[in-house]
Amino acid sequence: MRRWNGWGDAAIEYPIPANAPAYLAQRVGAATPTEDCSWDAAVAKVPVSRLPEHPHLQRDAATRLLHSFGQSLPDWLALRFGVFQHLTDGVWLARDDDDIRAALNFAAENNARVIIYGGGTSVVGHLTPPDDAVYLTLSLARLCKLKTLRRDDRLAQFDAGVTGPVLEAQLRAHGFTLGHFPQSFEFSTLGGWVATRSSGQQSHRYGRIEQLFAGGGVIGAENSLDIAPFPASAAGPDLREWLMGSEGRFGVISSAWVRITPLPETEKFRAIFFPDWISARNAARALAQSPITFSMLRVSNARETDTLLALAGHPERMAWLHRYLRWRGCAENKCMMLLGLSGSVKDIAEQWQQCQALLKPFGARNTGRYIGNKWLHNRYRNVYLRNSLWALGYAVDTVETACHWSQVDDIVHAIENAAYNALLDENERVFAYTHLSHVYSSGSSVYSTFVFRLAPDHATNLRRWQKLKTAVSNAIAHKGGTITHQHGVGKDHKTWFAKEKTAAGLAWINAVRREADPRGRFSGGNLLDD
Repeated sequence: MRRWNGWGDAAIEYPIPANAPAYLAQRVGAATPTEDCSWDAAVAKVPVSRLPEHPHLQRDAATRLLHSFGQSLPDWLALRFGVFQHLTDGVWLARDDDDIRAALNFAAENNARVIIYGGGTSVVGHLTPPDDAVYLTLSLARLCKLKTLRRDDRLAQFDAGVTGPVLEAQLRAHGFTLGHFPQSFEFSTLGGWVATRSSGQQSHRYGRIEQLFAGGGVIGAENSLDIAPFPASAAGPDLREWLMGSEGRFGVISSAWVRITPLPETEKFRAIFFPDWISARNAARALAQSPITFSMLRVSNARETDTLLALAGHPERMAWLHRYLRWRGCAENKCMMLLGLSGSVKDIAEQWQQCQALLKPFGARNTGRYIGNKWLHNRYRNVYLRNSLWALGYAVDTVETACHWSQVDDIVHAIENAAYNALLDENERVFAYTHLSHVYSSGSSVYSTFVFRLAPDHATNLRRWQKLKTAVSNAIAHKGGTITHQHGVGKDHKTWFAKEKTAAGLAWINAVRREADPRGRFSGGNLLDD
């Protein structure tokens, strides 16, 4: 059962070690847990639906509440404090393409706007109605089938509502994988990945969604579009690009063709430490620009490394690790790299040998596979830390960008410095730490996490989040990074998206939007303003 006011499965808890409160108090200050709004009280606050009855429409308060929010911090604040500004008026659970068309016709007849709901994992505000208009949420949760498998072509066609585990289970039964593993993998959907230009943790081997998405179908307000999955084509502009990153503004992505890969024989994940950030960053760049076929690379700066080890538990094992690394020249400023290798046993042995030779000049210290195995075991559980820290009285948020290698240091410093200063006028501290992942030959993604104390009321917390979000997003834009590498634009990033695309670029996008949706049926506030 999904947690209604937090992340993930309600039965899963992320236990934090006994030293966590003291660790956080030292960096942010001692916190006081807030009192959450109860489920019954939250449901009681849902207003009466403005949509008429329909056999396929769910208008009950509980269903509408569950489908009106995602996983952004403002979403959490609304649910935890029971402060709701706008909610959807009904949820339509589509069963097939004809049902999607029926939902769009129903919305048109009732002058309702449509918000498309996949797995409910958006962290940038995609799912909440932005104003007092009537809204219909179109859920694709029932659209989860493998429609076609073309083994010789290594292509598969899925319904767009299929979640990561269901997609992989259907492919693995035939000996294949998509290899797309975002942290939201357990709940996010294929259609959502396409609509937000998602990137998986092992994108260096399998590719971002841009490389995996081969074609698909979209059902629009006026007409439909079916894009064939050619291996390559020179026939004008690539229409797939209009679907990737469309964020529900051009229509409903109902199905997708994806490029699949045979399952690897095995995978190994290793933790490697470096004496300092410069060494670790240069090592990551060298790997990214090398021909070595690793599947994943993640480099934590010294703050994140210290935090990960401090909150890992197993104090005796961690104490031994610190002593060993200090003896090997990796002390207070040490940085951790997680390296993933996939393929045959022979291939991995060769890849690891190549990696060791390349990383040695940077002061790399191999610590075996224990930390890598623990990361693999917890790869989708670490995000549950948000629930645990909230229970202690701390809020957690993130930003992510991508930039060239020559910009990485400036952007990391600018983001963390902006976060640190964002709430000083309120005598509140923000603890920020950063890692690199999804590396490319020309640059890398930059992913920063922020921890700050919760105030006892909704309004103060929302104001603090707005100040923090504005400060770090301005820092990213000022230093030349993209406003998002993998989370999408939603409502939270629109201001900086407009500046990044320029007026001419927005005019082109709006022209397509007007052609695809002339009556503004999908104008749910995401990506751009109509």
